[in-house]
Amino acid sequence: MKKVMKRIVLIIMILIILMLIGIIGYFLIQKYKTVYTAEDFDIERIYSKKDYNQNGVDDYTDILLGARQDAINHPTYKSAYYSGGYPPENEGVCTDVVWRAFKNAGYDLKNMIDEDIKNYTKDYPAVNGKPDPNIDFRRVRNLKVYFKKICDTLTNDIKEISEWQPGDIVIFGSSHVGIISDKRNKQGIPYLIHNAAQPLREEDALELWDNQTSITAHYRLRDE
Repeated sequence: MKKVMKRIVLIIMILIILMLIGIIGYFLIQKYKTVYTAEDFDIERIYSKKDYNQNGVDDYTDILLGARQDAINHPTYKSAYYSGGYPPENEGVCTDVVWRAFKNAGYDLKNMIDEDIKNYTKDYPAVNGKPDPNIDFRRVRNLKVYFKKICDTLTNDIKEISEWQPGDIVIFGSSHVGIISDKRNKQGIPYLIHNAAQPLREEDALELWDNQTSITAHYRLRDE
């Protein structure tokens, strides 16, 4: 019996080591792989005509930079309910990347969504008729409804690489969301800025997530 237990422990240890090697290898590949930009594929980068916070940077770039800052800050992935709605700066989930990105452009996404849910509650089945400002703006299903109202709906096909631009919003299934980076891989597919508790928060993972969960929406803040 002791020999069997020792073998089991040894197998578990080997599996853990292999898993760690795989994680480290993936991290190093992501970190040091060659990064491309739109110019490398003769793709014209789209900039917003709006500068909502009047900081001299267009809205799309501000959203990108806000998402990137969240990636750099690397908040601990923690899904929780917070009185007042906002988690601490060092905590967050995928939806927190989005409102922080919009905040960098001067938009109060929480208030915008809360107001729309208040006025059009029936449009938001996820709230079940009972709006809760402490959490509604951090639910992907609600974001999807709201963005469909204020954004242009674009292709979900990642092979149409010119249609994917920095600052775009992408939703996977009904429970994950991220922001499109200005970095691209060798196929021209853009990087994804998101929080799924992964080591690198800005990574070449758009295709991976599309294969695993499927892209269900692709939005760009309406430029009018």
